[in-house]
Amino acid sequence: MVENRFSVRQTEQGRFLYVIGSLPTGFHGEMDGDIWRCPLDAANAAAIQKELPWAAPERVGLRKSVGCGDRLGIATPGHLRAIREGEMFPVLAQQSIREMQRAQRSPQQVLDDAMWGIIQADYRDGWGCDADHLKDIESVDACVAAGYLGYTLDPGAFVDDEANEAMPAELEQKAIALPWQELQTTYETNAAFHSQRITRINYLRAAAKYGRALAHVLYLTRRIQSQLQDFDLEISVDETNTVTTLAEHRYIVEELRRLDIPFTGIAPRFVGEFEKGVDYIGDLKQFETQYEQHVALAHELGGYKLSIHSGSDKFSIYPIVARFDLVHLKTAGTSWVEALRVIAEAAPDLFRRILDLAIEGYTTNRASYHVSGEVSNIRRTADLATLIDQFDAREVLHVSFGPVLAQFRTEIYQVLYANYEDYLEVLHRHFRRHILPFSTISQSS
Repeated sequence: MVENRFSVRQTEQGRFLYVIGSLPTGFHGEMDGDIWRCPLDAANAAAIQKELPWAAPERVGLRKSVGCGDRLGIATPGHLRAIREGEMFPVLAQQSIREMQRAQRSPQQVLDDAMWGIIQADYRDGWGCDADHLKDIESVDACVAAGYLGYTLDPGAFVDDEANEAMPAELEQKAIALPWQELQTTYETNAAFHSQRITRINYLRAAAKYGRALAHVLYLTRRIQSQLQDFDLEISVDETNTVTTLAEHRYIVEELRRLDIPFTGIAPRFVGEFEKGVDYIGDLKQFETQYEQHVALAHELGGYKLSIHSGSDKFSIYPIVARFDLVHLKTAGTSWVEALRVIAEAAPDLFRRILDLAIEGYTTNRASYHVSGEVSNIRRTADLATLIDQFDAREVLHVSFGPVLAQFRTEIYQVLYANYEDYLEVLHRHFRRHILPFSTISQSS
């Protein structure tokens, strides 16, 4: 097999797989001159992984990593330009079921689109995938069927935030009422198990707050294990109203190990605000102090990464977080917002219509996202691209992708295909700012 006989190219009509020579078994396409032009569909995706093993995803494990979510499915080559300059392992197929549904994509499409981007960029150094924020069995099954090797479980609906302020007597009643059979122990046995490492009041608060969530994590994990033997697993409790204390961090990790859940990372709820698509909001010194304490505890307990969710554009905290090698930085919607930057410059009329729709639907769009931007604060300007950098406009646009794609999908792709190199370079510049702070070369220069 000739190494370069397969390539993925972008045209104004879209992306296609081009094959030089005879078409191997399992592929389908049509002749375009003297080469084959093949659609980027699931059948050709499965076939090319047999021809190019390096194009298939792999487990990430404990490598320092960055998740590069892509709501449009065409951003991977731009992400990889930045990846090549840094030292973070790329997790390129990463999207939550919620966002897949809003973007009208399937788990298979998300995985395959990242793989096509790998081939397009001729990137052969390995990449990971993340079935992000899974909450139910149906989502787990869909992602296992698609071939994901990384899973982020989100039991946030089972976290009891009221336990954060409850009095001891109420906490004890909450703890006694936990589903102990599902947790494979009893209240008395579990309390004794933690008594050497956590004070009784801290144990009661941690168990009351996270016990049901851990039972749900166990339920979802066993479902994955019934279908896969080797996978990465992250446990996310970041999308809750109350901060994860050090005692709660310890309780979660020790319960995961007691239950024999093979996790590679956890995403606590850190102090401060991690809103979508904007920088960290809060006291940086307070965050640094708390993060260093979580890092010290993770070192003590050993063998897993701390994951920073809603991590895109949190430039002020990267120098703090980057001191710890066992880290995963998760980004998602920032690539979508940066695509809108390109549209603002190349197709201003389309951008104005997108902004109008985003503003009109913001009350609905923001409901399931952690944002504080307000439509009334958006300052319209003749230089439309500068709106992308306004806090309020950026958040309004960030959460609007579902209805915007539903109404303007064809036009958006047409503009991005026609200005694809500009889009990739915008992503390259933007993601360098995310990735280079985690490079030892950058830190030492």
